[in-house]
Amino acid sequence: MKALRNLFLTFVMVFALAYLTLIAAQAGAVVGKKAPDFSAVDYKGQTHSLAEQKGKVVVLEWLNPDCPFVQRHYREGTMKTLAERYKDRGVAWFAVNSTNYHDADISRQWAEKYDLSYPVLVDKDGKVGKLYGAKTTPHMFVIDREGRLVYSGAVDDDPGGNKEKRELYLEAAIQAALQNQEPAKSET
Repeated sequence: MKALRNLFLTFVMVFALAYLTLIAAQAGAVVGKKAPDFSAVDYKGQTHSLAEQKGKVVVLEWLNPDCPFVQRHYREGTMKTLAERYKDRGVAWFAVNSTNYHDADISRQWAEKYDLSYPVLVDKDGKVGKLYGAKTTPHMFVIDREGRLVYSGAVDDDPGGNKEKRELYLEAAIQAALQNQEPAKSET
């Protein structure tokens, strides 16, 4: 009877540990902690990794070309303008398309349509998206020069694009990271 009880307790402990590990893995990247390294291929077949960007501020932008919020920001030129504004200041920008029904050709068409100067990574299996806990599009992440995740969230406080004056969360986070400071809002 004692052996059966010990076996049951061992099973419960192993199950609990596996469950906690699964929950932690699903949580994704944590603001204030080291950003998870990744390696992903863009639509041209070129491999990119976070490790290659050491010493730079890195912006990760989750996109889905079918998303009306992504479409709004691209019509307005938000992403392209920000990427170009900061590229000569030590900021590397990557768009990540984790849409499971989009292949590299869809990402290529998107990049060509908007004449993007930054890579669009094809993450069809969602591996990088899960690593970061990307939940929606656009979901933005800013990583500082030390490799710490310093921002996770929205581009701004105007999802519908209707406000005259917007709070620009993403740009504020990029500027703070470039000045080796913490952004006023690290999660939105």
